[in-house]
Amino acid sequence: MFAMPTPGLVWVYLVLIVAILAVTLAAIFVRLADAPGVVVAAYRMALASLVLIPISARGLRSTPLTAQTLLFSALAGLFLGAHFATWITSLSYTTVAASTTLVSTTPLWITLFSWLFLRTVPSLSVLLGVLVAVAGGAMIGFGDLRGGNAPLLGDALALSGAIFLTGYFLLGRSAQRHGLRLDAYAGLAYGVAAAVLLPLPAIAGLPYIDYRLDTFLWIALLALIPQLVGHTGINFAMKRLDPTFVATVALLDPVGSTMLAFLFFREVPSSLTLVGALVLLLGIAITARASGFGLRVPPVCDSDADE
Repeated sequence: MFAMPTPGLVWVYLVLIVAILAVTLAAIFVRLADAPGVVVAAYRMALASLVLIPISARGLRSTPLTAQTLLFSALAGLFLGAHFATWITSLSYTTVAASTTLVSTTPLWITLFSWLFLRTVPSLSVLLGVLVAVAGGAMIGFGDLRGGNAPLLGDALALSGAIFLTGYFLLGRSAQRHGLRLDAYAGLAYGVAAAVLLPLPAIAGLPYIDYRLDTFLWIALLALIPQLVGHTGINFAMKRLDPTFVATVALLDPVGSTMLAFLFFREVPSSLTLVGALVLLLGIAITARASGFGLRVPPVCDSDADE
């Protein structure tokens, strides 16, 4: 039996659902922006960082930095920048379904890294749910392996993005659980990611402004919705719920992205992709029940009360 969620945790679940819906739009906005991946990633994080400056300043006044939280936040930002550089670029080489599925294999990596580095041993039921969900995700991806310009390269970039995303999530969770407010952490991590990404177009010999006006519109929406609403919401939930549970629920992203890719780009999912979506949902259900809907985590610190 699992514990029933309190009203406060119901709010956390609602935030997580909204965040996943927001993240689902990311691949569509990236495709519509129609610009090199590192350019899109750099502008995405720069805009998100600028919006967060006044909010993060307030958070830093409430929870001053320590050497430990600064290190966690800076490393999280580094991993976030690497995640976007690899994943957004992958969308130029493979299908939306394959890219979003492979980048959503974070539950597998979170379970593995938590086990290796945090000594958090998952139960057999949680492992079963994660493996079923990842198997469903793999079916979605394999159903689209023939799509894109260079699917193997795109898939490798997307998988690298998943590993970087795992580091970002776990480091961000550690920064928050050591007392740093979410608004302070998000501003720092996003700022570091922007600093990492902004030089990359110049290094690659790509222009910064020689793009259509609607390109910048889609990038702005990418920064405001998938980044500020989506990623910040997932960080909010990641601190309060079991990270494997959160990452497994995030596997709904490729399902939504595949549906949107059909509507916007006529990328028709194969029968294997559709079966994979059902398997993925089964894995989420198993993981949710086995982890008590994410409730098996230590209580958060008192500084959360004013967030």
